[in-house]
Amino acid sequence: MSWNNGGPGGGSPWGPPPGTPKDGPRQTGGGGGGPKGPWGGGGGPGGPLPDVDEMIGRLQAWLRGLLPPFGRRRGGGGGGRGLALVVAGVVALWLLSGFYRVQADEQGVVLRFGALNRTSLPGLNYHIPWPVETVLLPKVTRINRIEIGYRSARGSADAPIEEGRDAAGRDVLAESLMLTGDENIVDIDFAVFWRIRNAADFLFKTRHPAYTVKSAAESVMREEIGQSQIQFALTEGRAKIETDVMKGVQYILDQYGTGIEVTQVQLQKVDPPAAVIDSFRDVQRANTDADRVRNEAQSYANDIVPRARGDAARIVAEADAQRQAAIAEATGQAQRFLSVLKAYDAAKDVTLRRLYIETMQDILSRTPAVVVDQNLRGIVPFLPLNETGRPAPPARPPAVSAGGGQ
Repeated sequence: MSWNNGGPGGGSPWGPPPGTPKDGPRQTGGGGGGPKGPWGGGGGPGGPLPDVDEMIGRLQAWLRGLLPPFGRRRGGGGGGRGLALVVAGVVALWLLSGFYRVQADEQGVVLRFGALNRTSLPGLNYHIPWPVETVLLPKVTRINRIEIGYRSARGSADAPIEEGRDAAGRDVLAESLMLTGDENIVDIDFAVFWRIRNAADFLFKTRHPAYTVKSAAESVMREEIGQSQIQFALTEGRAKIETDVMKGVQYILDQYGTGIEVTQVQLQKVDPPAAVIDSFRDVQRANTDADRVRNEAQSYANDIVPRARGDAARIVAEADAQRQAAIAEATGQAQRFLSVLKAYDAAKDVTLRRLYIETMQDILSRTPAVVVDQNLRGIVPFLPLNETGRPAPPARPPAVSAGGGQ
């Protein structure tokens, strides 16, 4: 075949090698030059690569140089034109294969010779066909799920999920058993929901994204549970644990540059280990009974203590009132005695006489008396026995002025 022996059109479509005359000597089939293929140009290895459009144009020119010998051997030019149409069709299909569509939930990542070149938005796009450029289409809006501590009946732990919660299936105790801050063991099953935030980072900065998310989530969850009490984790602390774990996992993924966004951390189960769950529930019931009895005792104390304090305050107030009354009465009597003493010192005779008169007045006012003239004779004394049992009226204190009796 002439093209294999360096005949017309047998040279490389990229032109003669540098320094070779345009119509230089031909090489025979056994020569050292060998055949010149469409990719084996005259340039030595390591030379600069031509432009893609120029490569395609030279390939077409080289194919056109091959057609005339075939046409002459077959007795006409029809076969050559057919082969040209076939080659043109192949080239057209190759060029058309560069069109690709990016769906609404995808992002196009274009690689040129395996290296990141650009990203493309949803819609119809074009890239240089293989082997120059290739396209990866990761789904950036799809919500993925990682299950830790269990495997759902659905099967795959990192399969996508849109909404809802699957029924729990097989437990993985190596992942779910964790130590709390008060040295108790708790069995926790939880799921991490995530999506792709940056497609380029997701594809080229993380070798195993799902495994990275799982490892980070398990590590942060163990740290959070290790700082919490078991009662807090079993009751009111679930929402806080979910929020703190989601923030911690997101911080780690951002530090690694994974291009992943954690959308939710969902606790599926928080229980004591199955081997001791009955004993744990007994302890919980005992603690509940203890709290109930303690509350009843506190309620009784809240009722009886204020009442006792009120009675004590009343008694103290009454005693204080009696003390004040006794002090006032004693003070008054002392003042009265001092006034009498002062009057007595001022006029002893008059004061004694007045005291005598007032005392006799007080006695006689409470004692019935019969005055009999001394001239009367033969009067029988009368003793009023019926009036002896009557209570005597209260004595009036003698009214003594400070200036003495006048």
